Amino acid sequence: MKATGRRRPKDSIHPPPPPPPSVDHHRQFSRNSDASFASSHPSSLGINRSSAGDALTNRSYQLSAIRTINSFLASHSSPLPLKPPLPSAKDISETLKFLISQLDFPTTKLEDDLPILLKHLNCPIKLNKSALKAPGTPPVWPSLLGVMHWLAQIALYNDHLVSNLEYFDNTFVYALDSYLHYIRGDDDGMEAVGREFMGKLERERDAVAKGVKALEKEVAEREGRLEELRSGPSAKEVVEKERGVLEEDVKKFHAIIAEFSGRIASVEKILDEKEKELGVKVEENNRICEENEELKKRVELQTFNARDAERMKRELQAVERDITEAEVARNGWEEKSWDVDTTIGHKFKELEALSIECNQALWRLKLGNGLQYVLNAKGSLPAEVLGIDYKSTLKPALDSFADDINKMLYAKVGRVDFSSGTIS
Repeated sequence: MKATGRRRPKDSIHPPPPPPPSVDHHRQFSRNSDASFASSHPSSLGINRSSAGDALTNRSYQLSAIRTINSFLASHSSPLPLKPPLPSAKDISETLKFLISQLDFPTTKLEDDLPILLKHLNCPIKLNKSALKAPGTPPVWPSLLGVMHWLAQIALYNDHLVSNLEYFDNTFVYALDSYLHYIRGDDDGMEAVGREFMGKLERERDAVAKGVKALEKEVAEREGRLEELRSGPSAKEVVEKERGVLEEDVKKFHAIIAEFSGRIASVEKILDEKEKELGVKVEENNRICEENEELKKRVELQTFNARDAERMKRELQAVERDITEAEVARNGWEEKSWDVDTTIGHKFKELEALSIECNQALWRLKLGNGLQYVLNAKGSLPAEVLGIDYKSTLKPALDSFADDINKMLYAKVGRVDFSSGTIS
């Protein structure tokens, strides 16, 4: 230990002071006192137990509460923001667990522990266990939101006390360490503790200065915004301008009403004419109905004898017989048409096979004009079905090809007549 000139006299030696309470003990005490303080005062929600239901269902309150909770979660680096208007059940449960953990309350099962915590803190909002089983439903959401908002406010208050407690703890530790070094006569240690404490204070001062500069910048921006509002049109001018526009609209509406009034007069005149025409039509319709009634009475007065009835019966039987014969004939023609369709189908398949053979033969002959049979099932004439008119297209090409062959053979061995099969 370094000797200094500031030794205490022997007659002034006193027993050392009792050790101060630990920081953890003080923090635990402040946490408990915070909870008891919050439970003995009305909540900052601004509601009592009688009006809690009406306030919790207010739309503006719900949005404000969600913003407060999300701000608290973001400040504590929680990746679970609440999404309005109705978050999912998982997000609500995780947010409740996070808020309870910030209050240093041990949690094993949310449905059992949360009511105990709320009762201990004297929460003004009543919450049943059944609400925690289905937290994502609209009926229980307002109560859960109020509870989360209330817990977030308590956690914010505790964080504020803890931040002040840290400053108090630092000051207390500094004073204690300085006193210990002083009574030991260790000036260097006391100066080192002082430098360390002053460094912390300077860093805090710099942080506060940065915050002040940021606030000054925000003030300047708000003053600029205020100046823009002052330089812009006043509220009276805006209202007068809107009033002028509304007066112009009223004039337009009056003009439209006058126009529609004139149209209504013309329409009423046309309606009177239509009513007169309708009266004439009704009278004519009544007259026709009376004539029809007279005709019905005349028909009812007419009598039919047995000969007329027998004749009508024979005519009816003849008509029924003709209908039966026509149906039989139609069935026969339908069967014939089916047979014809079947025969045509077979013939068409045979034509397809023959067309393939003919196309191969034409390809081997190499006529040079690209003639091919292309069958068309929808054709009505032979040329349309085969795709080639034999007389006008294929036969001249074959004759020309035969003439060329005759000329070639005539030049060698004489004339060949393909029709008779002789060579001259």
